[in-house]
Amino acid sequence: MTAVILTDTVRTNTTDRSARIEKDCIGTLPVPANVYWGIHTQRAIENFPISGVPVSHHPELIRAYALVKQACAQANVALGGISHEQDRLIERACKDVYAGMFDDQFPVDVLQGGAGTSTNMNMNEVIANRALELGGHERGEYTIIHPNDTVNKSQSTNDTYPAAVRLSLIFALRTLIRSVDALSLSFLALSRRTADVVKLGRTQLQDAVPMTFGQEFGAFHATIASDSRRLSDMIDRLAVVNLGGTAIGTGICADARFRNLVTERLRAVSGMPVTSAEDSVAATSDMADFVDTSSALKRLAVHLGKIANDIRLLTSGPQAGLVEIHIPARQAGSSIMPGKINPVIPESVNQSVFTVMGMDTTVSFAAEAGQLQLNAFEPVIAHSLLDGMMILAHAMDTLRTHCVEGITVNAKVGRERAEHSASLATSLNGYVGYEEAVRLAHKALAEGRSVHDVAMDEGHIRKEILDDVLDPLKLAHLDR
Repeated sequence: MTAVILTDTVRTNTTDRSARIEKDCIGTLPVPANVYWGIHTQRAIENFPISGVPVSHHPELIRAYALVKQACAQANVALGGISHEQDRLIERACKDVYAGMFDDQFPVDVLQGGAGTSTNMNMNEVIANRALELGGHERGEYTIIHPNDTVNKSQSTNDTYPAAVRLSLIFALRTLIRSVDALSLSFLALSRRTADVVKLGRTQLQDAVPMTFGQEFGAFHATIASDSRRLSDMIDRLAVVNLGGTAIGTGICADARFRNLVTERLRAVSGMPVTSAEDSVAATSDMADFVDTSSALKRLAVHLGKIANDIRLLTSGPQAGLVEIHIPARQAGSSIMPGKINPVIPESVNQSVFTVMGMDTTVSFAAEAGQLQLNAFEPVIAHSLLDGMMILAHAMDTLRTHCVEGITVNAKVGRERAEHSASLATSLNGYVGYEEAVRLAHKALAEGRSVHDVAMDEGHIRKEILDDVLDPLKLAHLDR
């Protein structure tokens, strides 16, 4: 959201209805009358004109923060820290924020100083002003419901922001895992359709031994499925929060009972397996779970990049390449070469992979740069992880719907190459020995003939044995 530019007249005229004047420890500042944020957010808009990407870019984070604030209100009213009326209005406001009604009220740049304080205060101010409105009061009447004293009671940015980030990552992970599973199943279906279609395998881009297209696509399925399991394992780890630790984990300004109670309430309102960190001081500064999440994303990205590379190699051609598979034509490939079609979908996946790998580097540097009892760079960690998950989910959905589901195989080319490959001599090692098998392979290559025909001419192995041991489909070991 673009910051509202205010004139000097508005800045000095407190009766002007286009703005309300709010104050903080620095001084006073006019805030547009039609917004739900307050002075801290207004300062942050002016302080961080960095990326142009607002926090509202990550609705998962807004939803997660609303749940955190709702749980905190429930714990506070139970402990007598706020009134039942304040709790009622705050909870209603939190539900409205969770529902997405106020996403446009989170304009602060994702690259913000203060370890997420601006996002926390943005949330406090929106909830406070929405709660005031629901209670029939004017925005800014903070003597009734105050962003700090009421909405943020028993809390700090340093325990609520990490908790909200963790929940938001779980939201995003669930979406990502659905995309991973869908792509994995697409490769499995393709594998089953081509289970008995033989082709030649390759190692180091050189001819290897026979396999089937089904085995090749099945390997893609297995690889991606393993990433789904790895990502799922992160959910329980991310559900560990340090709420109640407040500023540095010691729990200052919070009732000693708050920690367990708010964790219990957050578990109830979120439906997630939320637990309290064993050491809240360590949890306030430790970014290890975020580093591991980023590592799991990078692992997935590496696999996707390799698969995209393989698809581009297998479909290369259509005359001078491997041309073993055909992928759907999605776009004219050249402004000058008539009829050229490029593998644009795998190419876009590759670029998504490069982006996520860069984000992993950002997360690693930011996690390492934390000092003493707090890591000030958690906002860029959150932004990188949430964006990375979104990019990978979109990339996989695109690869599946625009490419994988339309792949067909060139069965004729696959079988011809498998049958005429000199590498078939490998299966004769047990009959004639390695050195003799090498000689047969070289002779077949030199004469442009199959190993089967060369071995038949020499007459050392019976035809029925050659027919059996040099059958490419049997060599693929489909019974294993």
